[in-house]
Amino acid sequence: MQVYRLSALSDNYIFLLHEPEQNIAAVVDPAEASPVLERLKELGATLVAVFNTHHHSDHVGGNTRLLQQFPEAIVYGGAEDRGRIPGQTIFLQEGDRVSFANRSAEVFFVPGHTRAHIAYYFAPTTVDEPGELFCGDTLFAGGCGRLFEGTPTQMVDSLSKLRALPDKTRMWCAHEYTLKNLEFALTVDRANIALQERLAAVRTARSHNEATIPSNLGVEKRTNPFLRWDDLGLRGIVNAENDIQTFARLRGMKERF
Repeated sequence: MQVYRLSALSDNYIFLLHEPEQNIAAVVDPAEASPVLERLKELGATLVAVFNTHHHSDHVGGNTRLLQQFPEAIVYGGAEDRGRIPGQTIFLQEGDRVSFANRSAEVFFVPGHTRAHIAYYFAPTTVDEPGELFCGDTLFAGGCGRLFEGTPTQMVDSLSKLRALPDKTRMWCAHEYTLKNLEFALTVDRANIALQERLAAVRTARSHNEATIPSNLGVEKRTNPFLRWDDLGLRGIVNAENDIQTFARLRGMKERF
């Protein structure tokens, strides 16, 4: 399974999954249809599935047009998003599995950003390759999503599920927010050498207009403050009493950054 990262709108990423033997494709969170249709044409591939993580328009905006071109494509999304995702026909819950290109993905229910958000994790098929995590707007490189329809408790629970995945997992999030996220992270975690080094590398990459996605989950665990709510140093910095309060205060500080 090959993963193509497609740029869309101002800072969105769409992910096209391609299986070259059958020449079929699936798309994750098509913000708009044009980049997807262009790449499908280049590949000569048939779209068979749309994997949506949540209902926001910058994740489902291309659904309708893609279905006009590929009416047999199946649209997947969370069960709690019923009626909010255009063309949705499969309603997924925690622990469900979806298949593409002879690979199976586990579905995680990860509310917080929205009440219905899900993520897809394709486990590796060999010991040498990484798993592939498509997490929408729940986890970002260096950050996490805003809490529009959920609570800090829900988000910590959701992020805990993703944090438990293997370090070598490739994390495909849906926005290029990494630089600003890491600049914020350094304000609350100044002594973190790994974070300092990562921020310098990301600044260089973005100065050359290079993408920072996919990220690596092991790197996120070491440098993303929103995966480190149980770090006693961070807890002291934000003057919190427990894990949930630590996360909530970090998220509040990020809102004001």
